[in-house]
Amino acid sequence: MKPQSPMEPQSPSLRSRVVAVAAAAAVLAGVAVTYTLHAAERAESADATSEFGLDRDKLYFRSTTEAAGRVARVPASGGGGGGARTTGGPSCERFYAAAGTGLCLQRRSGIPPKSYAVVLDDRLREKRRIALTGIPNRARVSASGRMLSWTMFATGDSYAGSSFSTRTSILDTRTGYLIKNMEEIPLTLDGHRYHSPDVNYWGVTFAKDDNRFYATVSTKGETYLVRGDMAKWSATTLRSNVECPSLSPDNTRIAFKKRVRKGTRDPWRLYVLDLRTMREHPLAERRSVDDQAAWLDNDTLAYALPSEGGNSREQNVWTVRADGAGSATLRIRGGSSPAAVR
Repeated sequence: MKPQSPMEPQSPSLRSRVVAVAAAAAVLAGVAVTYTLHAAERAESADATSEFGLDRDKLYFRSTTEAAGRVARVPASGGGGGGARTTGGPSCERFYAAAGTGLCLQRRSGIPPKSYAVVLDDRLREKRRIALTGIPNRARVSASGRMLSWTMFATGDSYAGSSFSTRTSILDTRTGYLIKNMEEIPLTLDGHRYHSPDVNYWGVTFAKDDNRFYATVSTKGETYLVRGDMAKWSATTLRSNVECPSLSPDNTRIAFKKRVRKGTRDPWRLYVLDLRTMREHPLAERRSVDDQAAWLDNDTLAYALPSEGGNSREQNVWTVRADGAGSATLRIRGGSSPAAVR
């Protein structure tokens, strides 16, 4: 049988097959276009969600109820209850932010569990991730956004007892220099150079110059407020019985928790120390606050307390005046780690 020439007419069956293939191709092309459009819509939706960032005049916090564990925000000015809540931030165990820089401490399950300090930009996108050991506990960012510090529990999970050990790190985001553990900083206690294997630091707070800082140091069962100098890499004790210091925006006062009774039952009360006069006064909040209070402005402090019922994972953010007047006010129901971005 003579083969069909390419120039000769095609048989009806062959033409049918060609038409069928062309039709199928058209259908597949349509499906591909539809899928691409839907994918683009999903990408736009994801991008819209990622637009949750560090905006001015917002109060950021870690949600402990709705979208539990993720960073959310409310207007910086608002009454009790917090106002309209916006969710969409990263998942963190501890969170703090200032001047376009966020710090998110994360803990991931596994054997053993893994922890990380995640540095975030002004849109809360990851810039750097640092592997850590221990349980996330404290997080702070300097007012300029340059200096970061975090504290991890190496052993134990509470400051109320005596069997705990901490590891505190400092990161300069401008140079990238990381101090993994500040326990080796030369310490002067009561006017003398001090050495002891039981020294622990926690709760760093930075001054506006990004050089001076304050922190808690503990040794021999006592706690002290220390003033540190990054350039000289030195620390000096200023006062005893001071924990988790927080420097006011004008850099004139330190808010801290003071041990007012022995034992683990309601041991602390919030105080404010005037750095010019070294006089302190208690705040109107009479409950025991185990937190590093955050200044919302020069007149107001915010902190977290467990919700009624004693479930420590469900917390609320409260505020109180820094001058000791008034009474504590519920600011955010279902939140912790407050940080005001101005």
